[in-house]
Amino acid sequence: MTVQTLRNFLKLESSSGLLLMGAMALALLCANTSLAEIYHGFLRTPVSVQVGTLGLAKPLLLWINDGLMAIFFLLIGLEVKREVLEGELTSLSQVALPGIAALGGMVVPSLLYVWINLANPSVLQGWAIPAATDIAFALGVMALLGKQVPNVLKVFLLTLAILDDLGAIIVIALFYTVELSVLSLVLASIAILGLIVMNRLGVTRIAAYMVVGVFLWICVLESGVHATLAGVVLAFAIPLRVLDEQGNSPLRHLEHSLHPWVTFGILPLFAFANAGVSLGGLTLAELLAPLPLGIALGLLVGKPLGIVGFSWVGMRLGLVRLPSGVSWKQFHGTAALCGIGFTMSLFIASLAVKANGPEVFDAARIGVLIGSLGSAVGGYLLLRQSARVSEKGAADAVEKTS
Repeated sequence: MTVQTLRNFLKLESSSGLLLMGAMALALLCANTSLAEIYHGFLRTPVSVQVGTLGLAKPLLLWINDGLMAIFFLLIGLEVKREVLEGELTSLSQVALPGIAALGGMVVPSLLYVWINLANPSVLQGWAIPAATDIAFALGVMALLGKQVPNVLKVFLLTLAILDDLGAIIVIALFYTVELSVLSLVLASIAILGLIVMNRLGVTRIAAYMVVGVFLWICVLESGVHATLAGVVLAFAIPLRVLDEQGNSPLRHLEHSLHPWVTFGILPLFAFANAGVSLGGLTLAELLAPLPLGIALGLLVGKPLGIVGFSWVGMRLGLVRLPSGVSWKQFHGTAALCGIGFTMSLFIASLAVKANGPEVFDAARIGVLIGSLGSAVGGYLLLRQSARVSEKGAADAVEKTS
């Protein structure tokens, strides 16, 4: 990844993070005012697509969560493939620290959630909710500090979040699959085989991959496996190193084209559609109930504890080292920002506990919002304080030498 590419990526993600905050605030405003009926009615709007006798009919909310989020996962897949082949994930030395940190950031909050909810087995399937990181939101908060944050920390956060997303993809595929349709899986397998053949033959037309990808998405949607995973499979088939007639990499071209649409359109729309939880009549007892408490503490405490703890053990074993020019306080602040689960946590919550009823889902969303906002404030304050300490240390050093 070139310096300019990194800067452009961070600029897009940071701006999207700030937009996500606005979408969340707007959703909460709509859900807790006289606009609530209009807001929920909008999300229940029936939308159908039909060709002949074949058709799909779903409420708008499900089109957003199952359809538009598949495009988001397509972008994640493109980023992961590019980083593995040419970017920050090409060598073990590059991926070691963020890899160990990402593992700790998934394991510890999940265990904390399970421990708090042991007496509530009906929601234990939500163990992965606090294991996610919202890269756009986290980078948006980090962007508020500007150049006070070393660039190496931004690369670390970016790499960790990509690995975190990859972990989320695996978790969704393994643990959030309902009853399977054999016929749909067979048709999906044929579509995947077609994508592989196209890749091996050097097909560079993105439109051809998209046609097969839409068919794959429909098959996966009907199979019982979550439809968003079709986006990841499609992404891995898009060629990176085979150039088209204009001399462009199809993967890079598609990633560049999708990024603004996802960051400024799909993610804010998803946040608006899923963050609108009613806070009316909310009591302290409800906030401290095991489900929201497990999610909030998993994000606020478990996430940074897992990242810092696993990284420290890795350093003690000589497997990894702290990035050059980064202090432990800066590292702690970055780990705290990784507790901003928001869009990914809300997405996993919709898969894990939404079937338990609207009250349970609302409790999960409240836990996500509290944990994410607390992590945003805590990470920002830690990074801001560490920046001031660094500036003071530099000023003192200059004064001594003068």
